[in-house]
Amino acid sequence: MYLNENNSLPDRPTLSSVWGARKLNLDMPLFIGLLALIVMGLFILYSASDQSLATVSRQVIIFLVGLVVMVCCAKVTPERYQDLVPWIFGLLLLMLLIVLGIGVISKGAQRWLNIGLFRFQPAEIMKLVLPITVAWYLKDKALPPSGKTLLISLAMVAVPAILVAKQPDLGTAIMITVSGLVVLLFAGLNWKVLVGSATALVVSFPLAWHFLHAYQRARVLTFFNPERDPLGDGYHIIQSKIAIGSGGLMGKGWLLGTQSHLQFLPEHTTDFIFAVLGEELGLIGCLLLIGIFLFIVGRGLYISIKAQDTFSRLLAASLSVTFFISFFVNVGMVVGILPVVGIPLPLVSYGGSSIITMLAGFGIIMSLRAHQKLLPT
Repeated sequence: MYLNENNSLPDRPTLSSVWGARKLNLDMPLFIGLLALIVMGLFILYSASDQSLATVSRQVIIFLVGLVVMVCCAKVTPERYQDLVPWIFGLLLLMLLIVLGIGVISKGAQRWLNIGLFRFQPAEIMKLVLPITVAWYLKDKALPPSGKTLLISLAMVAVPAILVAKQPDLGTAIMITVSGLVVLLFAGLNWKVLVGSATALVVSFPLAWHFLHAYQRARVLTFFNPERDPLGDGYHIIQSKIAIGSGGLMGKGWLLGTQSHLQFLPEHTTDFIFAVLGEELGLIGCLLLIGIFLFIVGRGLYISIKAQDTFSRLLAASLSVTFFISFFVNVGMVVGILPVVGIPLPLVSYGGSSIITMLAGFGIIMSLRAHQKLLPT
């Protein structure tokens, strides 16, 4: 057995290693899964947008930009990420402070920075950079983390989450928190710490309630009883349940949904696009989409398991699980088992910053696969 130029055991020659790793460092199973999700997302968006070619064309351009970013991220070595991430993390914290001061206000929230040619949300990038930063901090620490290490890690998670929550953007703040905590979870947190943290969270909820905005409190109350305000706060979830339930097993047929096309279903191209899928393609379509998501997450976790260094294991696992949680939270709120928090369906909902950031994350996972020492497959 011989070692390659990275002093690691070479993978068996597969389509992934020959075509992907040698050329663009792409992990082909993961890349194919992402392409399948993108194609299905465009298929759904075309119907959800009332067959708007302009909307679909803009989404295609966003995907193309995102795929280029993904390839670029896959070419960067993990060592380079470790060198850059503390500086990028500091820069993003500064941007989040600037957003609170002079950020662009839209729909009652101050979340965007306008740099002339385009505007973007620093919080979306922070969802990607934070797990890299925490993994970088833990890479040479004894695991499970000690009390001091844990406190510093939690501070790294809490500061950007609080800044984003003040925009206000509770959904993104939650995902930023989750992306950091997942790294700590895979670092081997003691079960006593997990139980204690969960208990503290439950106990502190009455206090946290007073710090929520009025619309956030309404969302929580609506979650427990949507019918309390069927034409107001409960309207979204009620119409979403109607759309999904009316789809049945096989659905009404592509382009034949009534809830979205007759404007009963709000935000049908963004947060509630899964309801459009459920109505038009039924349970079969929903299970197909869920299967693609699970395949992508499973491949990411497989790459994490095969990696031999702490940084790669923690980062690949946290990015994969964060992707799954984004999917789970969106679907959960659409079907009514979670409160509405405004998190889009990854790589399916119409959008810009979130798509590019998500594909960049998968580019980093592919970089870990291509450059890091791996166990033989």
